[in-house]
Amino acid sequence: MADSLEPMPTDWQRALVIVAHPDDVEFAASAAVASWTDAGHEVSYLLASRGEAGIDGVPPEEAGPLREREQRESAALVGVHDVRFLDHRDGVIEAGTALRRDLARGIREVRPDLVVTFNHYDHWGFGGWNSPDHRAVGRSALDAVGDAGNRWIFPELVTEEGLQPWQGVRRIAVAGSPHPTHAVDVGSTLDRAVGSLAAHANYLAALTEQAPEDMARDFLHRTTVEAGVSFGTEHAVAFELV
Repeated sequence: MADSLEPMPTDWQRALVIVAHPDDVEFAASAAVASWTDAGHEVSYLLASRGEAGIDGVPPEEAGPLREREQRESAALVGVHDVRFLDHRDGVIEAGTALRRDLARGIREVRPDLVVTFNHYDHWGFGGWNSPDHRAVGRSALDAVGDAGNRWIFPELVTEEGLQPWQGVRRIAVAGSPHPTHAVDVGSTLDRAVGSLAAHANYLAALTEQAPEDMARDFLHRTTVEAGVSFGTEHAVAFELV
């Protein structure tokens, strides 16, 4: 964690959060999302997969709809009601032109000022190896911001779908980055973020014997306190701002 983190800019109206799986936003940034929606910002989610490979013992055809439902319920708790899913296959998402096209389409549809994505680096800040899906989606999201603004990249988005280029993304915020630069004070929204993560009850039950709310509270308190030390508040969510 950086020695000191700057406040996240607030001079934007609409954000698009791009992640690989249900629960990625909740582990990394839902407390910040709640603070944004409370302040009147519009936030949409775009998920590359439905997380269908995420629960051992539950077949993908059952897990996908279950996790989609949990994600929508989770998002609503922090003020997000526009939740979109792509159908890239959980666990083997590939960074490439197909994913970039889908993400560029989403950016042109939502027309955000801010794009938020998840850690795209090989490692987490504590040194653990990152998921290939996280790396693929995070890096592709960074690329797709440029793709969304260039009419000659994926021209079919204009000619076949009528989606004009969008060059309005001013910043990209990377949640869960091992190289944070900015943060959001989340002292007033942390409880809602705990509820939002706990809403992924079936997924969390496969990870730990703790009750979902206890696991969510322990995890989010630990990570937001760590960021808060560098931000000068009790609880914060950190981002790397591009």
